[in-house]
Parts: sequence; C-alpha cells; structure tokens
Amino acid sequence: MSATATASPPGFLRVAGHPLRWRLLSELARSDRHVDELTRLTGRPQSLVSYHLARLRADGLVSARRSSADGRAAYYSLDLSRCGALLAATGEALHPGLRLAPPQATRASARRRVRVLFLCTGNSARSQMAEALTERLGGGAVEALSAGSRPKPLHPNAVRVMAERGIDLRGRRSKHLGELASRRFGCVITLCDRVREVCPEFRGAPMRIHWSIADPASEGGDDDATYPAFERTASELEARIPYLLALIRHEEGT
Repeated sequence: MSATATASPPGFLRVAGHPLRWRLLSELARSDRHVDELTRLTGRPQSLVSYHLARLRADGLVSARRSSADGRAAYYSLDLSRCGALLAATGEALHPGLRLAPPQATRASARRRVRVLFLCTGNSARSQMAEALTERLGGGAVEALSAGSRPKPLHPNAVRVMAERGIDLRGRRSKHLGELASRRFGCVITLCDRVREVCPEFRGAPMRIHWSIADPASEGGDDDATYPAFERTASELEARIPYLLALIRHEEGT
C-alpha cells in the first residue's frame, strides 16, 4: 500500500470538516460577524458556536478583534489567505493536479462595471486606501468609491503608504456618505465598526459586507509613530481585496 493511501487526512479537513465549523467558515468568508449574528444565522446555541469558534481560532483560521463601536463585543474574521493555502495543500496531498490556484486578477468584461463603495468614519485612511487598491486590482471591472460618516482630511500616512505602492492619493478629498446615498452600488463594504451601525440602506439592495479593521490613526503619537499601523492596514486590505473581487465576479456571473 502506498504512503499516500495510509496517510492521515490533512489537518484542515479534520478541523473544517465538522458541519457547524464549516458553516461558520462559510459565513465568515463573506463578512466579519459578531457571535450573536453567527448564532442567529446558524440557529445553534451561543455556547456551541463559541466553542467551535475557539477551535477555529486555535488552528489560526479565524481571528477575533474587539469592536470599536461596542467594546464588550468582538468581531470574528476569516483568514482567507491561510484557508487558501491550507486548501491548496489539502488538494495537493491527494493529487498534485488538485492544487488550487490563487484568485485571478479581475479583468473588465463586456458587462457594466460593478460599483463598489467603501465606508469608514473619517474617509481619511482605510476607505481611501481600499478604494485606491480596488481600482488598481480590479482591472477596470470595478468602479470603486469611498465615503465616511464624519469626514476629515486625508491622513498623510495614507498618502505615504499608498505612494510606496505606486498609488498617488494626493488631491483626493474626503466625502460624506450622504453625497452617495442616492447612487446604486453592487457592493457596500463597511471597514469601521461604528459606521456599520449608521450605514444607510442604499438603492438596489447591494451586497453588504463588513470588515472590522482598526483605525490606523487611533494608536496615537506622531505620523512616524503611527505609520506601522498604516502599513499593516494596507497589507490587510491587499490580502482581502482579491477575494472580494473574486466574490463580486462570482455574484455577477462573469
């Protein structure tokens, strides 16, 4: 008997193969969520959901961060990059031809471009960076916009961290989400826990997604002291956006 046939299933299968854990992973693949949301979506007791979330966190598939809107609650998020790597390794363990390929770059199609809106409180850093990165990575298939519930001037570190990626944010202005309330969007992504609580309903019932990303300017100190937080935020957005584009492509049937 071959070594492959006698090998134990990869760890990802043992962890993710449980029906409730797979359901939790599926929900978190689309949006960061509170435990009470996951309890409602799965129809299972909170104690059971919390137990399986702890298992997923122990294996590094899921992380938790305290909500900036309600410090008593936590948002759970899925590490899509790690899941992708583990799924690829799982397929390859069975057969080399089953290794998964990473998400492909989005290209413009003959269909209309999908309009995406990123929201945070100040529209000074996170949402501006997400808008610019989506424009870069979207390949012309996505029109990205951003706004805030309480706009304030563009943060110099947002300009700096994007400039290091070859993207010029200079000259962009912060906008109130009310300026865009009458427009139609295919997808609305809230990047701030506070703005999620006040996000209005947009025309056309767009897909709603929440990413619980901390405000990089909230760490305090001068611009040099807070710059590493902006770098981490940019890296997190760079990791999430390709998966967002793949989801949009799937929903649009392109």
